[in-house]
Amino acid sequence: MRTPLCHFAAALLALTPASLLAQPNAAITPEETAARRDAVAARIDSGVVIAFGGRALVHDFSTFYQLPAFRYLTELNEPDAALVMVVRNKRPQSTLFLTALDARTAFYYGVRVDSTTSMAKYGMPGRSSAALPAYLDSLAATGLPFYHVPDVETMDFARNDTLTRGQEALKGLAKRFPALTVRNGMPLVLQVRAKKSDAEMALIRQAAEISAEGHRAAMLTANPTREYELRATLEYEFTRRGAERPAYGSIVGAGINGTTLHYMKAGDPAKPGDLVVMDAAAEYRGYAADITRTIPVSGTYTAEQRQLYKLVRDAQDVAERFSKPGMSVRAAADSSVALRARGLAALGLVESVDASFDPPWNVNCTTSPAQCRQSNLWMIHGITHGIGLAVHDPMQENGFDAKFAVGDAFTIEPGIYVSTKALDVLPDTPKNRAFIAKVRSTVLKYQNTGVRIEDDYIITGKGLERISLVPREMDEIEALMQRRAKIQP
Repeated sequence: MRTPLCHFAAALLALTPASLLAQPNAAITPEETAARRDAVAARIDSGVVIAFGGRALVHDFSTFYQLPAFRYLTELNEPDAALVMVVRNKRPQSTLFLTALDARTAFYYGVRVDSTTSMAKYGMPGRSSAALPAYLDSLAATGLPFYHVPDVETMDFARNDTLTRGQEALKGLAKRFPALTVRNGMPLVLQVRAKKSDAEMALIRQAAEISAEGHRAAMLTANPTREYELRATLEYEFTRRGAERPAYGSIVGAGINGTTLHYMKAGDPAKPGDLVVMDAAAEYRGYAADITRTIPVSGTYTAEQRQLYKLVRDAQDVAERFSKPGMSVRAAADSSVALRARGLAALGLVESVDASFDPPWNVNCTTSPAQCRQSNLWMIHGITHGIGLAVHDPMQENGFDAKFAVGDAFTIEPGIYVSTKALDVLPDTPKNRAFIAKVRSTVLKYQNTGVRIEDDYIITGKGLERISLVPREMDEIEALMQRRAKIQP
C-alpha cells in the first residue's frame, strides 16, 4: 500500500530533531582567521608564508570548492587566489592576491571579491594576482626564508601532486634566487589547525547531525534492490539539510563489496541476506563528518552477522572508554584490537589471539609483529583519525605517546571484514597453508560479511561527546527498519 506524499513528509518531520529544523549561527569570522595566521606566524618568527588557493575549474560541469589549508587561513572560497604573509618578529602582514573576472564572465559566475572589498570581507588588503610574481621576487631578495603551504586537497596524497600552481611558482622562484631557503609550511598550519575552536566544533557538530539524518533516512528506505538507492537517499538527505556536498566519496557496499574498505561504485544488487556497509557523511561550510553504519538489507541480522557486529560494536565501546582527555590514543586503539582478536579466536577465524601469518604486503614481522597477526587480516585498518576541514584532519598530538586533548575532533571506526578473497591473496608458504586449512570452513560460514561502525566525537571542557547520534545498536536499527513500509512513498 502506498503512503500519500503528505503523510510521508509529516512522518519524516516527526523523525527530525528540532535542532535540525533551523540553521546554526556558527561561522568562522575574519577575527578567527586572523588569529590563525597570528598563530602560524608565532611559529616562524620571521619569514614569508605563501599559500595558493584552488584553481578555477577547466570546465563548467563541477562546483568549485576551496583547498582546506587556504580556506583555514583566509575563509576565501573563490578560485585563483593566493595569500602572502610577511612575518617579522612573529607579527604577520597579510595580503590577498585576487583574480578578477571581466564583466561578461561575471554574468556567468558572479562577481568575485576584489581589492576594494577584500578588507571589509576578509580583514586583509587585496591586490591583483598579476602583481604577485614581482612581489614574490622582491621578498625573495630580502633573504627571508619562504614557507610554502602546498596547494593540495589533502596531505594523504600530497606526494602525488607535483605540478600544482604553488609548486611551479616556487620552483621558478628557486631558479631565479638559488640562495633562497624554501621550507614546507604545511606542518605549521596543521599544528594550528589541529585544535578546534568553539565555532569549528559547532560546524563539525552540524555536519555530523546532517550526516546522521542521512543514515537514518537510508535505514528507512524500503526494499532497496541496488546499492545506489541507498547512496541516493544518503546524499539527498545531506543536500536537503544544507550540506555543501558529501565529505568524501560515499561508500555503499553490499555483501562482498562491504569487505572492500573504499568501495565507491555503488552499482551492484543489494540482496536480502546481505549486510550493507554505508560509510558516508556530509560537508557543511567546509567541515566534514565521517559516519559508518552496517545494516541488513532484509531489516534483520542473521545469527552470524550478529556475532561479528557485536564484536565490532564492543570494540568501539571499549575504545570510547579510553578516548578521554589525557588518555592514550594508542591505548584506545590497542584495546579495540585486543577485544576483536579475542573474539575472532573464539569464533575460529584465527588459530589463536597471537597466531601469525606471512602477509602479502611488505612488512618486517620481527619489528612489527602486530601487522603479521592473523587477526590483522580481518581488521586491516586503524580506528581513529581527526576530522575537520578534511575528513582526515590533524589531531593535536600524534606518534607513540599521543594523548587525547580538549579541542580534538575525531572518529572511532573499528571493523571486521571476512571473505575468502583475503585468503586467496596470501603467499603460498607452510605457515599460510596451515592457517588456511584451519580457518577456511569458518570463513565460509561468515563469507562476504563486512561490518564497520564509525562515529564522530569531540572533546570539550566537559569531556568526550559523541555527536553522530544515529542508531547503532542492532535492536535499534532493526526497530527503525521495521518502520520502512509505513513511511516510504
